Amino acid sequence: MDQGGWSGVSLIASREIGIRLRSKAYRLSTLALLIVIIGFTVVMKLIGGSGADGTVGVTSTTSALAAPMRAAAAAVGETVEVRTVPDEATGEAQVRDGDLDVLLVGDGSRVQAVVKKDLDDKGRTALELLASRLALDRQITGLGGDPAQVNAAVASAGVDVRPLEQPYPYNGQQLVLGIIAGVLIYLSLMLNGQSVAQGVVEEKTSRVVELLLATVRPWQLMTGKVLGIGAVGLIQMVVIGVVGIIAGLATGVLTISVSAAAGTVVWLIVWYLLGFLMYSIVFAGLGALVSRQEDVGGAVTPALFFVVAGYVVGISVLPSDPGSGLVALLSVIPVFAPTLMPMRLAMGGVAPWEAILSVGLVVALIPVLVWLSARIYRNAVLRTGAKVGFREALRAA
Repeated sequence: MDQGGWSGVSLIASREIGIRLRSKAYRLSTLALLIVIIGFTVVMKLIGGSGADGTVGVTSTTSALAAPMRAAAAAVGETVEVRTVPDEATGEAQVRDGDLDVLLVGDGSRVQAVVKKDLDDKGRTALELLASRLALDRQITGLGGDPAQVNAAVASAGVDVRPLEQPYPYNGQQLVLGIIAGVLIYLSLMLNGQSVAQGVVEEKTSRVVELLLATVRPWQLMTGKVLGIGAVGLIQMVVIGVVGIIAGLATGVLTISVSAAAGTVVWLIVWYLLGFLMYSIVFAGLGALVSRQEDVGGAVTPALFFVVAGYVVGISVLPSDPGSGLVALLSVIPVFAPTLMPMRLAMGGVAPWEAILSVGLVVALIPVLVWLSARIYRNAVLRTGAKVGFREALRAA
């Protein structure tokens, strides 16, 4: 008996939710992702340590170099922690054990450094700046000047820049959250989205679809499958997002406000729903074109290209250029928005009209894709054997 309206959709969705929630693969994948998120948080906490990029030891005779050392490191974008050691022998032992990166020795009149093996480029540059400052101080003293006054005057000198538009102050943690949000969206679309196409082919191969279509209509079967798998994916996304934010805040890895972190999770959920609905509807239609599981990849490749392209552009461009105009443009285009816009929203600096426009365009596109995919699905889902051509599937049955 034909199930009318949304009752048929609900029937199919409930069936999909029940099957997938009981799936061992679903539970294991969720657990694995949670372990990865929590493990990443713990590793970042351990790596973060004191927050310094390096540790420098000074003795009683080189203690005067502590402040200039910090200034030299800051000039190359590094932060160093300066520790006083009792004597050179103790300091060298700490360098050998890895407790210190550099030990400043000698009488403090020139830079003499002890390291375990070698210095990185920034460390070497910082020490060279320190040596240059000491040489300059000696010249100033020799000419009868006061090095402290000269250094103060140099430090206070600067350039007054008057920007026509204020740049957005991107936060490093927001950048990381943005990338993680993009990765989660990407993985979810790749895994759950393709599950829709694979499920369609599986039902065609086993002839289950013929039994289901005796009870529900083709559009109900397609919509119910999409909503059911989407709901299961949403549960997974919410759990991972909430646990990740809680772990980050609890360990101190995330120091941004709770409201900002919660906003990231909310946008993650919104864009998961929009992206999944948009792409999974397309995957359902494309999956109906083939009858073998090994052909699913080829059928959905054209749609997957846009998912992969958006993700690759996001993770390759945004870390070095958060305000990229190219990414801003692509993030408003519906096929790229599900992976790019959540990254930008987590990072901040997105104009409200951009967020509203991107959501609006995706919402407007979804009904068009539903109509198109439902037509393909209706005309191809009962046809087994050779792959059904796209144009052929678009023709009326």
